[in-house]
Amino acid sequence: MSLSSVVLRAKSTHTASVIFVHGLGDSGHGWEPVAQILSRTLPHVKFVLPHAPVQPVSLNGGFRMPSWYDIHSLDKIASNEDEDGMVASMRKLNELVRAEIDAGIPAGRIVLGGFSQGGAMALFAGLQSELQLAGLAVLSGYLPVRERLLARATDASKRVPVFQGHGSADEVVLFQYGEMTAAALKKDGFNVDFHSYRNMGHSTCNEELRDLQAFLEKCLPASSDP
Repeated sequence: MSLSSVVLRAKSTHTASVIFVHGLGDSGHGWEPVAQILSRTLPHVKFVLPHAPVQPVSLNGGFRMPSWYDIHSLDKIASNEDEDGMVASMRKLNELVRAEIDAGIPAGRIVLGGFSQGGAMALFAGLQSELQLAGLAVLSGYLPVRERLLARATDASKRVPVFQGHGSADEVVLFQYGEMTAAALKKDGFNVDFHSYRNMGHSTCNEELRDLQAFLEKCLPASSDP
């Protein structure tokens, strides 16, 4: 099944798209206010905010909730990872990217991003894509199945700029995981712009949103035509 999504249409001529993936237990609606703020200076951008399927999550005792893949532990985030679930979600996100391309938006005018588990999915899908996207934006996220994912990273993905933001006081996806992700990506040749935010927990803040906005404006300038 294809993903249902919150869609914010471009306010002017649609020449670029942002697909932003929410975190565990959330929905696309949770990031709609942020997309509305970003669209003020990005009127040519369409925002697509997909909803994750509802499924059992081991971390929460098997309780069913919106999730892109199963999570067993946050203490050892790289252990016993649900790669099959990630692959299933990646295919659905790839369908959203393909839908934008079919609608006339080139891959180089599409940014894929996400928060927390959604940020991990943005990396999982983006690093394996044969398409050269305009950018990847990872907020409070991490690099899943690290060694295997880096081994499968495409040449196209290594030319894609990556924005990464993480709070120094993140109590869910620890700051050290953000640092480790940036270091691993840089070591493997990726163009990563890592931003840390003092005293920010597992959330976002005005400073991070301003930095994200600047990244999107650089990746998706208004002057380009589809």
